[in-house]
Amino acid sequence: MMSILPKSAYEIKLPKMHPVTQLFPNQKLEDLTAWVNREFQKDEIRAAIRPGQCIALLVGSRGISNLAEIVKTTIDNLILLGAEPFIIPAMGSHGGGIAEEQKKILEGYGIDERTMNVPVIASMETEIIGRTPGGVPVHIDRRAFEADGVVPVGRVKVHTDFDGPIESGLCKMLAIGGGKHNGCSRLHQEGFDQFPELIPQTAAVMLEKLKIPFGVAIIENGHEETYLVEAVPGDDILKREPQLLSISKSLMPRLQFDEIDVLVVEQIGKDITGAGMDPNITGRRSVGKIENFDGPRIKRILVLGLSEGTHNNATGCGVADFITKDAQGMVELSSTYTNCIASGNPEAGRMPIIVKDEEEGLRAAIQTCSGIDVNHARVVKIQDTLHLVKIQVSENMLPLCADQDKFRIGW
Repeated sequence: MMSILPKSAYEIKLPKMHPVTQLFPNQKLEDLTAWVNREFQKDEIRAAIRPGQCIALLVGSRGISNLAEIVKTTIDNLILLGAEPFIIPAMGSHGGGIAEEQKKILEGYGIDERTMNVPVIASMETEIIGRTPGGVPVHIDRRAFEADGVVPVGRVKVHTDFDGPIESGLCKMLAIGGGKHNGCSRLHQEGFDQFPELIPQTAAVMLEKLKIPFGVAIIENGHEETYLVEAVPGDDILKREPQLLSISKSLMPRLQFDEIDVLVVEQIGKDITGAGMDPNITGRRSVGKIENFDGPRIKRILVLGLSEGTHNNATGCGVADFITKDAQGMVELSSTYTNCIASGNPEAGRMPIIVKDEEEGLRAAIQTCSGIDVNHARVVKIQDTLHLVKIQVSENMLPLCADQDKFRIGW
């Protein structure tokens, strides 16, 4: 690959990087299984399940901490109550919208028929069970439709592409995940600007038409550890989820700087966040910058690779300015394009400038930062936008890490 840089770029003095630990609240559940078991002692949860019922668990494609343990404990408790649970991969168009590929995504999280000891039934067939007030058809996985009950399992957090009282969580797991490729693509045709109303409206139709005894809501702290697992009665989901979202927002990690010239991201992926890179961390969405973003102003972003759990889906890579040749070689266009088209967001599938390696990418990124001293660029390197505790910063940013309530030098 011939050089794409001017001679001056090779004269830039690249910064020495130093390990820094960002400090966030670290309260977490110490005995996760015991906690989930206690949730199933709630009278309203036990009363919602009858012996012999066939219960479909909707499990999605996000890289949630301790997901396999949470799902397995939920299954064990359902069996103790006399139910017959099974798992449905609930992830819209992920895995290229192919049933077996969605099943493989769950396997990557340790969730399969062997580990869970229940069937994992993957299909893309759906039933239309109603319409939203605006006339949008509501799809649900056919096997979920045929079950005696549906239990969504999902992490409650801010969404990457819209803001509202209900964002990512149980309602989205029902509407997008449970709707499979058909429902996912249909809802995205309405546009993200409609999602603050459309997601809860779609979930409301499902809550009315289906038997949803409860949902399992998960909240993580800023260290990607399980902060809370709550069994939410089905009748309370629409009321409780905004409260859970407020808790999640209060725990959300961030890059605790005002200005970053170059952000180096080791990996992006759908298992990290639906957008590949979380806009709530970078301030960038595939359709442009976030208005009134309260995080750091980032001039350039360099991506070094894709996560293993994204299964070569590079959705969101176009938000970066540069991507290495190795990262570009990991991209599978079919799964990336399927996801981007289904979500009505072709911008997310665009490819940034391809550079030979990290060094060339860093030189290109610094060279293209306007208004800075290129020999004193402020550079931050992170694993991904989900893991923000252990980071690296350029030497000139160490004085900004002096606040002992926010940072600790070293790992």
